[in-house]
Amino acid sequence: MIGKIIKGIGGFYYVAAEDGKLYECKARGVFRKLGMRPLVGDDCKIEILDAEKCLGNVEEVLPRRNALTRPAVANTDQAIVIFAVSSPEPSFGLIDRYLVGMSYVDMPVLLVLNKVDQNRERAEELQSVYERAGYRVLLTSAKSGEGVELLKSALKGKTSVLSGPSGVGKSSLMNVLFPAFGAKTGEISEKIGRGKHTTRHSELTLVEQDTYLCDTPGFSSVELPEQVNEENLPLCFPEFDPFLGKCRFVSCRHLAEPDCAVKKAVEEGCIGESRYDSYRAFQELLKNRRKTEWK
Repeated sequence: MIGKIIKGIGGFYYVAAEDGKLYECKARGVFRKLGMRPLVGDDCKIEILDAEKCLGNVEEVLPRRNALTRPAVANTDQAIVIFAVSSPEPSFGLIDRYLVGMSYVDMPVLLVLNKVDQNRERAEELQSVYERAGYRVLLTSAKSGEGVELLKSALKGKTSVLSGPSGVGKSSLMNVLFPAFGAKTGEISEKIGRGKHTTRHSELTLVEQDTYLCDTPGFSSVELPEQVNEENLPLCFPEFDPFLGKCRFVSCRHLAEPDCAVKKAVEEGCIGESRYDSYRAFQELLKNRRKTEWK
């Protein structure tokens, strides 16, 4: 039987199958031999062990369109990266870490700046920075309803992964958009004995016809993906694209080298200083990570 993994926890995978039932499954040992594990969002084949108790095994994961490592989710159409403009204060560095992770896997991103009612000036400042960098940005407020309909339109008919740090209002915003969202996730949580208010693991929920949301745990810090290195990091900053290949040196890292087109673009205001500061900080992190790996 074919189904979709909507949640994975403690070695169990909860599969919404084509017969309309939710099956509690374990993964076959073959996945360990292959060095892979099923992910939330995976389409899969399952073997039914007990139809009455809805128990089964995940036998095969069908080909993925894409996959993220953190949050661990597959087959998504877009990432909705949500930050608050206040309470907690947003960090350029943390926002940029999220965006680099999505850029590396070529995942379309919508950056949502929530709680705009608390600090509109800060919201518009952030909006300007990231729209100049080439990202779609939407200002929202779960409290006032601003931007809610525009966000709902952006989600319609797609599978979206919701990502962002703790406390930014992801759950509140989604419950304004889809009042049944909490109830549906609660039904799944009741089955596996978990509370429904705190997101601990990635979870996929059908909120409307053909519209899935994957809520993920909030992270206070995010590591750069392992696949990102000093050479390919510039490709994760879309505003660098027009200037790559125009430096004096082919191997330019856009740091201390002379006649660097990227640094010139920063000086001329074509690339935001905060974004370039993040780039330099990430290069230093990757340099240190490489040194640690070589020890």
